[in-house]
Amino acid sequence: MVLDRDSKLLRIFIGEMDKLNHSPLYEALVFAAREQGIAGATVLRGILSYGANSRIHAAKLLDLSHDLPVVVEIVDRAEAIEQYLATADRLIESAGCGALITVERAEVIRYKSKK
Repeated sequence: MVLDRDSKLLRIFIGEMDKLNHSPLYEALVFAAREQGIAGATVLRGILSYGANSRIHAAKLLDLSHDLPVVVEIVDRAEAIEQYLATADRLIESAGCGALITVERAEVIRYKSKK
């Protein structure tokens, strides 16, 4: 697959404890992206966040916060991202959790697999 230099970056901000059918929501989002032929996806775990409810989620040794922030980042052509958005929205809605979804321009400099 070749990515256009002018591509899109989709970011989905959710909680680590968000589940869909007893599995992590972030896994469902990544597996769905792969099924749709999306160029690539990465899940990043945060150490500190707050969102729409203004509750702090932190990764501290003595803190028992188990719902740390998770960001799913997906890069692909604009058309592929637009098609995937409907899938992501459906999965998030089915999970019944909060989320923030953003899309921005991404200039792809290199996209090549290891041989």
